Amino acid sequence: MGGGVFIGFVCVNLLSHKFTFLQMKTSKEIMAELAQSVRLPQEEMLEIGRKKGKLFIGIPREISFQENRVPLVPDAVGLLVNNGHQVVVETNAGEMANFQDHDYSEAGAQIVGTAEEVFKADIILKVAPPSPQEIGMMQQKQTLISALQLTVQPEDYLKQLMAKRITAIAFDWIKGEDGIYTVIRSMGEIAGGTSILIAAEYLSNVNHGQGAILGGISGISPTEVIILGAGTVGEFATRAALGLGASVKVFDNSIYRLRRLQTSIGTRVFTSVIQPRVLAKHLKTADVVIGAIRSKQGRTPQIVTESMVSDMKTGSVIIDVSIDQGGCFETSEVTNHSKPVFRKHGVIHYCVPNIASRVSRTASYALSTIFAPILLNIGEQGGVEDMLKRDAGVRNGVYMYNGTLTNQMLGDMFHLPYKDINLLMAAM
Repeated sequence: MGGGVFIGFVCVNLLSHKFTFLQMKTSKEIMAELAQSVRLPQEEMLEIGRKKGKLFIGIPREISFQENRVPLVPDAVGLLVNNGHQVVVETNAGEMANFQDHDYSEAGAQIVGTAEEVFKADIILKVAPPSPQEIGMMQQKQTLISALQLTVQPEDYLKQLMAKRITAIAFDWIKGEDGIYTVIRSMGEIAGGTSILIAAEYLSNVNHGQGAILGGISGISPTEVIILGAGTVGEFATRAALGLGASVKVFDNSIYRLRRLQTSIGTRVFTSVIQPRVLAKHLKTADVVIGAIRSKQGRTPQIVTESMVSDMKTGSVIIDVSIDQGGCFETSEVTNHSKPVFRKHGVIHYCVPNIASRVSRTASYALSTIFAPILLNIGEQGGVEDMLKRDAGVRNGVYMYNGTLTNQMLGDMFHLPYKDINLLMAAM
């Protein structure tokens, strides 16, 4: 009993001294010591997570014909570098969009002289899909983010990617939170507005047009613009034409799209479903016709016949934005930025597939605003696999995962086995 009392007295005495010592310290110092003692093991865990999420991103120079865009602008590269990621850029990758190497190096990117060095990165970001030569430079189990462009791919394209166990994401299939294909929407906005500016150029005398201004001035009837298709391209072409003062008529087979366009632009314009006799009648007086019909699968229907074109005014202008799917004019033929137009029946035809590449700097900024958040999300989630599990919109763009084909349409087209990406993610 006496020993226990003595020990208790000693403990109380020690605690009393400890309390006095603590009283001598400020509450701020005590909290700092406590926070430090609690935080030490947590800091180590956070450091491990940060290293796991560090990305190594490669941006090669585009070698596809007249592809002038770049997937990331220097500002976006700087954002990624500031978040701990490594970005390597091939020299002159941004030159056609008027971004110089020093713009990227100042943003923190590493500039390299050859594509082989870029293709050592874990994530390859491109605008156009890689060529067979570029696939040959790719490493095992890399992630590829690019367009798919099925119509120009050789039959063994997918097999080459499968052999290297590539995870491939088609950015034109990526959906946003609203369920809209974000890249297609963005490029459609650019193509719609630019198509009207192109038409204005070819109406002028400088380009041997009829010498008319696109729009209207007081006392003179406005230029008449017909737009075929009420999707994104049609909507932004309508906005641009109305802004210049033109008289606009929109044709589409979907009443829903026509109503949506009216609501979106906030004004009433002439709209009609596509009926051959009605369309032919209005084409005869049109100065500009924008073809913006899209097909969900296969070739775009040719809704304007050669006979209709022959009845159009001499010097009128056709801009066939649908040419990448075959074109919606029977007289359309693919052209390029070097020789963009030809004349048929006295009508000027502009049939360049990649209109967005004509304004490559703007288009590059538009792509960057989509890709940079995706890459940041990959880093925050700890890698591509974890990000795909959580982001259904990006997951929708995956057509190959770790060498396994995950898209039914591609499997049926190329007679290859495929697995559903959602089932693969659920099994992991």
